[in-house]
Amino acid sequence: MLDNATREKIVDDFFEVYRSRKPMPLLTATYPGIEVEDAYRIQQGFVARQVAAGAKVKGYKVGLTSKPMQEFSGTTEPDFSAITGEFFVPEATPIPMSRFFAPMVEMEIAFVMKEPLKGPGVSPVDVIRATDFVLPAIEIVDFRVERAPGLNVIDNIADLAFCGAVVLGANPRRLDQIDIRRVKGALYKNGAKELEGEASAVLGNPVTAVAWLANKLGEFGTSFEPGDTILTGSFIRVLPITAGDEIVCRFDQGLGEVVTSFV
Repeated sequence: MLDNATREKIVDDFFEVYRSRKPMPLLTATYPGIEVEDAYRIQQGFVARQVAAGAKVKGYKVGLTSKPMQEFSGTTEPDFSAITGEFFVPEATPIPMSRFFAPMVEMEIAFVMKEPLKGPGVSPVDVIRATDFVLPAIEIVDFRVERAPGLNVIDNIADLAFCGAVVLGANPRRLDQIDIRRVKGALYKNGAKELEGEASAVLGNPVTAVAWLANKLGEFGTSFEPGDTILTGSFIRVLPITAGDEIVCRFDQGLGEVVTSFV
């Protein structure tokens, strides 16, 4: 475990990354004693400073929802991060590449909550009852730490679970209108299909991911509030992007598509 002063210094270093535009070395390389609990406290410290400066938490993301990604990161469960308002980008609004460091895109399904939900003991049934609707989403994954050998779940958690931005579609569907496990989608880059997958790749069912997160947040004394947007995890691998790329993610079962581009 790290002491409080060291964790506060790391939070300072993350803010310096945004100023200098230079990613920091892997935390796991710089601080051999760092643990998962340290990483979550660092993440909380960063978000708390954002909130103190006027930002608002608008939702959360679940990461590392597939077994291969968990094995790659050296963990046996997903991870998460809070998402503040400035990470949400309007659909079809060109996004400057200058805001990112090493961006990649994923496609996933976002849940929008209509009721509070707090663990422990949250079940998938509780999630279904508390959900207002779901939306198609693009997550831009980004790295404030170096993408270097040894990168693992601790670096991921401390670095906001590698969240860089979120683009939501505008075609809501209620959970009783779809079989969310069987939602299929395809990601197109500049008109060419690059990747496709099914929502069941996310812990077998994205509803399970939301229940896991509600219970995990309960350990930190935090709950979902009405209007919170929950990113449930990608059901395809990440795809690198560059300036000039247009990304379209198309979903079946009436979810439609979500579009973004990079300049």
